[in-house]
Amino acid sequence: MTITKQVIFVAKEENIEELKALLITMIDASREEDGCLFYYIHQMSEKPTTFVVLESWENDEALEGHKHSAHYLHYKENFEQYTAEKYSNELADLV
Repeated sequence: MTITKQVIFVAKEENIEELKALLITMIDASREEDGCLFYYIHQMSEKPTTFVVLESWENDEALEGHKHSAHYLHYKENFEQYTAEKYSNELADLV
């Protein structure tokens, strides 16, 4: 079953560039993983502290593999110091 998620990060005002740099390190590495269908990160134009990650994985195994990758573990160890808020939603396919 495909898993698609939306993850929202709100950077601390003084850490926008640091969070952006950390999130950027996730893009290519995640896209190269087996089972990654897509992985995009956007910064909101009107609210530059806010980043939106859209990611989709072929199945639970692919997502679990992602969560054990070196780049994910690096991100996981570092994002909180730059982040005021983080929340995620699993998205359901309509068709």
